[in-house]
Amino acid sequence: MQSLTLGYSPCPNDTFIFYALTHGRLDCGSLSFSERLEDVETLNRFVLDKALDVSKVSCHLLGFVRGDYCLLTSGGALGRGCGPLVVSAGHTHMSQLKGKRIAVPGRHTTAALLLRLFDPTLDNVVVLPFHEIMGAVRRGEVDAGVIIHESRFTYPDYGLSRLLDLGDWWEQETGCPIPLGGIVARRSLGKATVTAVDRVLKASVEYAFAHPGEANGYIRAHSQEMSDEVCAAHIDLYVNRFSLDLGTEGKAAVNTLLARAEEAGLIPRSSKDLFLP
Repeated sequence: MQSLTLGYSPCPNDTFIFYALTHGRLDCGSLSFSERLEDVETLNRFVLDKALDVSKVSCHLLGFVRGDYCLLTSGGALGRGCGPLVVSAGHTHMSQLKGKRIAVPGRHTTAALLLRLFDPTLDNVVVLPFHEIMGAVRRGEVDAGVIIHESRFTYPDYGLSRLLDLGDWWEQETGCPIPLGGIVARRSLGKATVTAVDRVLKASVEYAFAHPGEANGYIRAHSQEMSDEVCAAHIDLYVNRFSLDLGTEGKAAVNTLLARAEEAGLIPRSSKDLFLP
């Protein structure tokens, strides 16, 4: 039996996807998994330190770890109409944010990368945990914030206004769906093991779609601060056909993001194929 460390977030889309894999609902062959649930920026740091075998990461981070990790084709968060939002309490247009403090949910999050791709001069960023950003904006500790996850549904409750949907901007700019996060595996595991991990991960997503209510207890145990409605909307938004398989369109979206980040000097250039050959 080969035991692998597995990292993913406690967000509903991840617990929905990984439930079958971590609760004995699948035949994983010779593989077993020891899971660790952390917010995505913590997972990003773990993967930067090569501390996990398999993990959810931000697509931004792929530009820094593709020499040691490859991107799997299943389990990711990629789609349309699901990008980060820029919100503020006292500003009404993005042009007003020049030189202002903008909170981002992690240095290596895709949200932070999209902000810089939209306007490289918006570089006065403050890194905060994603769940603290709306409160910081409301209190005036920062001038604006880039919000992700369930914050897309709850920011009006904080008296905040949306200045920009970075996902909409990306889709209009490139024609691609927005690649937010994906599952990486350590290249040193070898092609056979990585392929097996990708296979059982896809099976876990398929199980989630086939048994949509079975994981509710597990999902709610990790999202107690969310209403049932927000929790369900979160899953509906971030789990889709790309979660089953990136396919040609999804792979092109990820490669486009990294190419633009390279061109802007925001990640190191690399000729490494992101996907396992």
